[in-house]
Amino acid sequence: MGIKGFVEGGIASVIAGCATHPLDLIKVRMQLQGETQAPKPALSSNVPPRIGPIAVGVRIIRQEGLAALYSGVSATVLRQCLYSTTRMGLYDYLKQIWSDGGTMSLSRKIAAGLLAGGIGAAVGNPADLAMVRMQADGRLPPPQRRNYKSVVDAISQTARQEGVSSLWRGSSLTVNRAMLVTASQLATYDQMKEVILKKGVMRDGVGTHVTASFAAGFVAAVATNPVDVIKTRVMNMKVEAGAEPPYSGPVDCALKTVRAEGPMALYKGFIPTITRQGPFTILLFVTLEQRFDNAYPKDRKKSQKAMVMTTNLILRQKVEGIGTSSWKTSVTWGSLKRVSKSFWNLSFQSGSPKSMAEVEQELEL
Repeated sequence: MGIKGFVEGGIASVIAGCATHPLDLIKVRMQLQGETQAPKPALSSNVPPRIGPIAVGVRIIRQEGLAALYSGVSATVLRQCLYSTTRMGLYDYLKQIWSDGGTMSLSRKIAAGLLAGGIGAAVGNPADLAMVRMQADGRLPPPQRRNYKSVVDAISQTARQEGVSSLWRGSSLTVNRAMLVTASQLATYDQMKEVILKKGVMRDGVGTHVTASFAAGFVAAVATNPVDVIKTRVMNMKVEAGAEPPYSGPVDCALKTVRAEGPMALYKGFIPTITRQGPFTILLFVTLEQRFDNAYPKDRKKSQKAMVMTTNLILRQKVEGIGTSSWKTSVTWGSLKRVSKSFWNLSFQSGSPKSMAEVEQELEL
């Protein structure tokens, strides 16, 4: 796969990120509900009432204008280019080298997701911090706003005023969240898609991709929301020279939040999170899958034909008792692309040899 996996993953992530940016902004605003501008925000007893995602969205439009829903979109683009390009490309690469004959266990998928997500988050943390601050800026009184003009301005001002190391503030949370997101999202998608195709519920197409994507988005939202709330608050806190920071770290932030607002405060913004994760994950994987189908139609056809011939050969070897130690070499070149794995499962697990005509008819080639 090489560089193609990184490029395709990055493009798909940028498209999905831009399309769902307003939902992400609403999520950030909701996660910051309950904080005040006091030095110890989460310990304040004067906690404003919570409002739902629709009310938050309406208030943003009324007070800041419709364009405010895309505040920080430049940071989203940079974040997806750094974070998602890295995690998607690495995950695909790890799947290739850790696959055993074209299949990969769920535990290995999770491990690949954890590793790819952690590395991607470390790379993209400055853009993530800029995105959170740009999205949250509109909720502050005008004199207290940072008023960043773009993601480049946000990163340069933060580095100049708070030091370069501040660009990685909350990086432990970002890495932990990204590991959970990538492991739950990508592993769930692959596993769900594999199960759907193996059970014959649906064929490999948009319906399968959407179903697997929705399941992946739901699992990712449930697993990561508490970490996301703490990450948002730590990244957004304003640290002034000579003053004690609102939170000394992630654990301190979590304890203060739970004490002041209750345990369910860690699931603030869950509705917009799941509302965003669903479409984001669907757009991500459908775009990724369709890009392969449309950009490489000849490769897909060649890969399908090669898989048909290889499957037919292996099934005959299986029945005739011939050794199959050499078959791996014949399928690794291009046949083990993701699009071909489902065809492998469809034919090989039938347990009986098929003629070329039978397999081609079954695969609708």
